[in-house]
Amino acid sequence: MSRTKRPVLWITTAVVVVVAAVGLYLFQPWRLFTTNTVNEAAPVASGQQGAPSQPLAVGDFISHEHETSGSVEIQLLADGTKNLRLTNLRTSDGPALHVWLSDQPVEPDGGGNLDDGSHVDLGDLKGNEGNQNYAIPAGTDLNKYSTVTIWCERFRVSFGAAQLQDA
Repeated sequence: MSRTKRPVLWITTAVVVVVAAVGLYLFQPWRLFTTNTVNEAAPVASGQQGAPSQPLAVGDFISHEHETSGSVEIQLLADGTKNLRLTNLRTSDGPALHVWLSDQPVEPDGGGNLDDGSHVDLGDLKGNEGNQNYAIPAGTDLNKYSTVTIWCERFRVSFGAAQLQDA
């Protein structure tokens, strides 16, 4: 190989390594093969031995970008706080997944609309499978937010969403 082609080879190799590293960081393809199961107990009304919380709204997940199933329930706890409970959740693992309340309706095809209006971010998804609880911030108007979505912040897509209906 001539001396004039060596720098081109080194530069090309460096560019390929950098692009591959950035691609791996952004897409995290190994997460397609990982599972994180969480099984949190359902909250109970305080002061009453084993009494369940009061359901305010319920819904079932439909799939958007990734196969997603399970149900959601918004609960009123005895102390007046509200809790969002995911039950039997099953979805793909992914980078930067969050649980959102959205004011946009669930559309069966896509779910890309769920960040068009306003939303309340309840935090990182604790696990892509299982049962989990998320505190709903005080003052959140549940009449305004009728959708729960598993939202991927990195790619701005819904993995799955549930339309809430009064319990």
